[in-house]
Amino acid sequence: MSSAWSLLLLAFPALYAEQLLRLRRAWQQLPQPELPPLPAAADSVAAPAPAAVPRFSVLVAARNEAANLPQLLADLARQRLPAHEFEVIIADDHSTDDTAALLAAAATTAAFRLQMVRLAEVPGAGVGKKAALQAALQHARAPWIVCTDADCRVGPDWLRTYAALLDGAGPAVNFVSGPVLLTGPDTLLQRLSGLEFAGLVGTGGAGIAAGTPTMCNGANLAYRRRAFAAVAGYAGNAHLPSGDDEFLLHKLHAAFPGSIRFLKHPAALVRTAGPPTLSALLRQRVRWASKWRHYRHLPSQRLAVLVLLANLAPMAGLVASVWQPALLPGAVAGLGLKLAADCWFLAPVLGFLGRRRWLAYAPLLQLAYAPYALLVGLAGLRGGYEWKGRRAG
Repeated sequence: MSSAWSLLLLAFPALYAEQLLRLRRAWQQLPQPELPPLPAAADSVAAPAPAAVPRFSVLVAARNEAANLPQLLADLARQRLPAHEFEVIIADDHSTDDTAALLAAAATTAAFRLQMVRLAEVPGAGVGKKAALQAALQHARAPWIVCTDADCRVGPDWLRTYAALLDGAGPAVNFVSGPVLLTGPDTLLQRLSGLEFAGLVGTGGAGIAAGTPTMCNGANLAYRRRAFAAVAGYAGNAHLPSGDDEFLLHKLHAAFPGSIRFLKHPAALVRTAGPPTLSALLRQRVRWASKWRHYRHLPSQRLAVLVLLANLAPMAGLVASVWQPALLPGAVAGLGLKLAADCWFLAPVLGFLGRRRWLAYAPLLQLAYAPYALLVGLAGLRGGYEWKGRRAG
């Protein structure tokens, strides 16, 4: 009987390892768009009149981000995409700091077209990130919408990589997910949370490459505006504080199969500060987990359940081996199999992100992940968390 239980302890890690092997192959096959050479100053073409339609509208939702917005605005001013090809629209979500005053001043001096939308002045707009993005979208002029967050940093070729991918992809693309890297002080918490987050980024990109998109991040994505309208945007999940990214990904994949891409290019990387404390990390992850119960996307549901069971089964076996020592070999083998699969998958992802050294923390993350994932998942299903000074559901 104990041998049967030992085999069962291995079953979920084995299924998980098989899934990660497929995802690693898909990640390795992701194409990298080639950036065209920058034109010499003498050969550059004069900018068209301000009334010309830009190629990209960059949308940002901001709430109490006066400390972070100057860095993002400076990054956007350094974009090597001509200034007439993009505009930036930032929606102030009822900030109580100097966010609105900062944006009003920046709009008069920015080298690119910068517009502020105050959510408090939009009748019936509501509150929250989705409401802010929707309000900003009403002022967008470009056919492509690019989204990031107010506390993010972007490189000078960020928008050029989007342009390069779209130039080579043709009109069939409706959604592009970009890579995100957690940054911050070099602490153990930052390394572990960054490693976990890198796994999410890699899984999201590989899933897109495999034709089964499951996840993306609202800090770095783009979508075709007419496709957003065709699926009614955030309709059906607008009341949820989280999920401005993945619900849209799932809707667009269902409506336009094969139209999702992942932007695997180092210059497309968006950097965002990781949660500074364990409590902040848990609040963020509970907010993310709160949307799982609203998923109607079967591949995402299956993946979430598989990850949870692959982590819980061997750890449960270790605990049970105190009373049933015969379970110990199966539990240890399950842990080893899962760890090997994680490292095999994460190695190229971390290499792309420039954080290969984080791989050394994979064993520690695995030991902590089972109770962490269970508690976060249960808290997310229960609902109720605080974000941006607001209490949610």
